[in-house]
Amino acid sequence: MIKKSPRLASIDADAVVKEALRRIEQPARRMFLRHTLTLGGLSLLTGCAIVDEDSAEPALMRVSRFNDKVQGWLFNPKLLAPTYPESMITRPFPFNAYYDEDEVPQVDAGSYRLEVSGLVANRRAWTLPELHALPQTDQITRHICVEGWSAIGRWGGVRFSDFLARIGADTSAKYVGFRCADKYYTSIDMPTALHPQTLLTLTYDGQVLPPRYGFPMKLRMPTKLGYKNPKHILAMFVTNTYPGGYWEDQGYNWFGGS
Repeated sequence: MIKKSPRLASIDADAVVKEALRRIEQPARRMFLRHTLTLGGLSLLTGCAIVDEDSAEPALMRVSRFNDKVQGWLFNPKLLAPTYPESMITRPFPFNAYYDEDEVPQVDAGSYRLEVSGLVANRRAWTLPELHALPQTDQITRHICVEGWSAIGRWGGVRFSDFLARIGADTSAKYVGFRCADKYYTSIDMPTALHPQTLLTLTYDGQVLPPRYGFPMKLRMPTKLGYKNPKHILAMFVTNTYPGGYWEDQGYNWFGGS
């Protein structure tokens, strides 16, 4: 069972935590947010004492959702992630997925259609030639994995904010969700979707995106941890209903900011 701890009525706990996090430098803030998912952190942030294992998981999810809100408060949609010179690209860029490389899905380019649905004005499907014909940009940014490693790569494609405008997306909606050919799924907040460095990635290092990196298309967000960057995207949708995600539904932090 969970025993309630007494609260101080005169203190606004949310305001105190928000102000404290604002004053902590970014690396220390990430460490703090990670450590709040321990049992000791649960007692701190939920005001509860965890005395049995059955109570731990719902409390962990409660803290994870709290972390989502805190990271949303801290996110600056105008602040750019660092970019790097070509000489710093990690070669070869690592393969990373929840399956082995020989299980990478093979998507047929000729029959591929990106499905668009939800709160958008234009729900038509997009072919790869149509996507490649849109204005393109590229970036050399760092991919940060929740497992503790990072790598620098060069990604090219369509600025996602431009694509959302082109399909008439309701940018006052809360979420954009994605479904993928490798059975992966995830979702992001709208401010991140509109961030200028968020790309519908179609190329890697100047070449058509290889299957091992997400062909035919992945979402590249240097402001998010790696597991928030879906590969092999088949469908996207705009919604106000919380869509969850493959890892997020197993307890990972949903906001996933780096």
